[in-house]
Amino acid sequence: MPEKQTLEEIRERLKEELIENLSLEDIEPKDITNDEIIFDENGLGLDSLDAVEIVVFLQRIWGIEIKDMEQSREILVSIDTMANYILENA
Repeated sequence: MPEKQTLEEIRERLKEELIENLSLEDIEPKDITNDEIIFDENGLGLDSLDAVEIVVFLQRIWGIEIKDMEQSREILVSIDTMANYILENA
C-alpha cells in the first residue's frame, strides 16, 4: 500500500487506473472530471463488469475492500466519491 497520499494524488491515480484497467481508449486523465458520474451513459458509460474491475484495483492498490453492493453504489459514483473513500479508509 502506498504511503499516505493527498486527495489530488489519489484522484490522478484513480483516473490513470481507470484508463489502464478498463482499456478506455482515446481518453486521458484530464478528460475525466472529478465529479463525473462514471456509470452514466453521459459520463464514461461504464457497466457492472467495469465495477468489478474497479473493486479489484481498489483492493490491490489501496487495500480497500468493498463487499456490500449497496456500499459500492455509494462509493463508485465518481472520482471524487472514490478518492474521498480511499483517503478516509486506506
